Amino acid sequence: MGSTPISTSFLIASLAAVTLLEIVAGLASGHVDIPPIGLIIITRTLQVIVLGSLAERQPAGLATLGLGRDALLPGLMKGLIGSAGFALAAGLLFIALLAAGQHPLQLIRSPLPESPYQRALFFMAGGMVAPVAEEIVFRGVIYGYLRRWGKATAVLISTALFAAFHVGPALPVTQIIGGVVFAIAYQASGSLITPIVIHGLGNLAIFTLSMC
Repeated sequence: MGSTPISTSFLIASLAAVTLLEIVAGLASGHVDIPPIGLIIITRTLQVIVLGSLAERQPAGLATLGLGRDALLPGLMKGLIGSAGFALAAGLLFIALLAAGQHPLQLIRSPLPESPYQRALFFMAGGMVAPVAEEIVFRGVIYGYLRRWGKATAVLISTALFAAFHVGPALPVTQIIGGVVFAIAYQASGSLITPIVIHGLGNLAIFTLSMC
């Protein structure tokens, strides 16, 4: 998970870069001929590139973020296995909720764009680009930095920040559960690819079920 701990200067530089790109995207919204979802894709992609460039300058390079070359393939395999286990647990929970007379899809349903083109962009943003950027920020940088004060503290604070980033009219239960799962997956596997895969496939599953 990185041969050296994340420094305070790297944390500050990373969060400053992410925040600056968010501000620029917010200012550009409505002034450029780009759909909002497309702007999100561009912003998240730039954040990944910038954070990767900053990590390359660290003593351990990309391994600082759990993205070392040796961790990629093992992380992918563990991510696929973890996704299968997560899907099985979710399926059993759905069955239990149905047996109790509840409608589980209403708990996770995500509003989707009507246009096929917009919907394709939505799947790309939420299922591929955003999970990579968010895992680098919340698990790679923030969780990685906070681990110096203990794993439990790192899980709680990084999850709280992750949920706050997705705050809306309803309590972000999915993000709270996801934040805990992603942090534990990262810690257990030593590869950021693992939570990226679980996060991305989980989002794609939610979006697909929302079409039902």
